[in-house]
Amino acid sequence: MLPFPSKTCNNLPFYGIFTVDTSLKQALKAKAHHLKPVVLLGAKGLTPAVVEETNIALLAHELIKVKINGVEKTERQAIALDICQQLEASLVQLIGNTAILFRKNIEDKR
Repeated sequence: MLPFPSKTCNNLPFYGIFTVDTSLKQALKAKAHHLKPVVLLGAKGLTPAVVEETNIALLAHELIKVKINGVEKTERQAIALDICQQLEASLVQLIGNTAILFRKNIEDKR
């Protein structure tokens, strides 16, 4: 986990295991535009099971959307950043109830 954000995205810290530039961030946003949320957080909030499912989704897809329902804006921001820290993922964008997360897979897919 990173002790401090490497960049900011929409006034939120941008955690990541890679250096990102503006063009890469824009490309990730464009790719994520057509994606549907694969992880849904509900009334129980961020549980270990949700973190594990998010990890599995990141391993499978690298770029995912997470829908965070039933909480206020500041808590949504905190949940998104907490997921990023726990999974060493990058928060690309947080719009409304939807967070876009990216984590580059180190394994070679064949």
